Amino acid sequence: MWQPDPSWRALPGAGGPATVGIWLAEVGERRWVVKRLAVPEEQPALLRPDHAGYWRREAEVAAHPDVVDGPGLVPPAFGSVEEDDEGLTVWAEDVAGEPPTGLFVARALGRFAGAAYDVPAWASTRLLGDRLDLAVERGGWPTLARTTLADVTDRLWQRREHWLVRCSEGPMGRAHGDAVPGNFLARRGDDVVAVDWQCFGVAPIGSDLGYHALSSREEFDVLLDAFVEGTGPDAEHDAIRLAAQVTAVYSVVTRAEWALAKAARGEGALAGKFHHPAVSPYLRALQRQFPQMEALL
Repeated sequence: MWQPDPSWRALPGAGGPATVGIWLAEVGERRWVVKRLAVPEEQPALLRPDHAGYWRREAEVAAHPDVVDGPGLVPPAFGSVEEDDEGLTVWAEDVAGEPPTGLFVARALGRFAGAAYDVPAWASTRLLGDRLDLAVERGGWPTLARTTLADVTDRLWQRREHWLVRCSEGPMGRAHGDAVPGNFLARRGDDVVAVDWQCFGVAPIGSDLGYHALSSREEFDVLLDAFVEGTGPDAEHDAIRLAAQVTAVYSVVTRAEWALAKAARGEGALAGKFHHPAVSPYLRALQRQFPQMEALL
């Protein structure tokens, strides 16, 4: 059975469906982040190379870093990829530096999405759709149906396929797939060093922006302007806005449902759970996206 070296220090963030753990290892004068991935035997969808959660994608990026090497985003330096019967171990150099601002990241995401690209066989191709399929397996958004947002969330849920199709009709580009601050570690000139490439793929241009908007301090329209500027002079502003809005809305509602559903298992009225520390950040994020929800309604 595979085991981490006792000298490695465990790091937070091992939350992926195939991620066993993440460690910091020091070898000589170099520091490495070591990620262990296990074969997802109970989740067959993650064995599909085009699925958003394809379990081997980190290793594929490590073996083919040129696919994600700018402009806009660049990967860290990778070390070895070790494979055994139980899974994979991916080594990446530890990155030090000042985290970039939200606006700098938005522009970098636009540059990454707007550049020419080749589609590898292991790239995700239905990122938001695959995530919503997980919600379908859980019965949609039933907990939010017990709140004052019931009519709004029901309308959004019923029209999810409509919006996925609308987005797919717009321009496509590369997407990091998990555009949260913790994955953007440092600036490298005009680029951003990005980690955690498990969801990398091709998506409607603007998808990364919508996900980034959920955790960035800047307002949606300010981030949109920076993203469009990065995408280039041929950017289709309306299509990018739509892709960002759809991704932001359906992602933030699904997150809120997940958090509220967990809290609802305990005793007490549902309304009393709204201020729970494990729930309130997700509801505040939901409120912040009300203008984007209104646009889709």
